[in-house]
Amino acid sequence: MTQDIQFQIECLTAELAEMLMTAYGWDIRCALDELYSSATFAKLNDPECGLYYQGAVYIFQYLKSEIETGKIS
Repeated sequence: MTQDIQFQIECLTAELAEMLMTAYGWDIRCALDELYSSATFAKLNDPECGLYYQGAVYIFQYLKSEIETGKIS
């Protein structure tokens, strides 16, 4: 994984954690725990998938669906 891709993923991670805290009222620890353990985050970290090219709002919809339904839609 290149440094550029890693940087994009780290920026998206920060944005997604903030979105989780806002949407669910979680603290940073809970938000990061949920994010890091999600299938969405696993896909985000897979350069072959290319999810890191998408915006945080787009990725958050997948993450929110996964949290609320237990699966990625």
